[in-house]
Amino acid sequence: MESTRIQIPDELFAPAESSHFEGEYQIDRLEVGPDEYVFCGPLSWQVDVTNTGEAFLVMGTVEGEAVTLCGRCLEEVRVTLGGEVDGYYLIDPASAEDLEDMEGDEFDVLGEDDVIDIEGPIRAALLLEIPLVPLCDEDCKGLCLSCGSNLNEGPCDCEPVEEVEEEEPANNPFAVLKSLKLDD
Repeated sequence: MESTRIQIPDELFAPAESSHFEGEYQIDRLEVGPDEYVFCGPLSWQVDVTNTGEAFLVMGTVEGEAVTLCGRCLEEVRVTLGGEVDGYYLIDPASAEDLEDMEGDEFDVLGEDDVIDIEGPIRAALLLEIPLVPLCDEDCKGLCLSCGSNLNEGPCDCEPVEEVEEEEPANNPFAVLKSLKLDD
């Protein structure tokens, strides 16, 4: 397992200098809401670190494969996750006070050991790309509401569920809004 820690070389302390770094990040699982993603192997990352004069700008990508459960049928589904890695690391800690238009969570300060750890930006990039509802297929039919059978494998023996009829206007407190005229 390679590290997510980047030792900044001396030549990168010159303004406008840039260097490319790449490696692997080992993460076993990532829990996001009710979903759990189990990674099939290490994630590949690559970043360019550029000296902007007052900070190091880190920009790159991360990519890997994970297994999770489909949000409709609960079958395992393999997803490729990838995202944009970015970070901003101030070279001089005193310059943090001069950044009025940036929040404290938008930058880090380079440590005295001249090491940047991009584990946080890698995790953030993954979290931004996690699907809201992971699906095995866009047309996944899900599970039967009565017996729990996977409807992708064929219909079950349950009776069709009757569609719920609209509530009668007398029982609906919002029924009076139907007669409200909003046009001038």
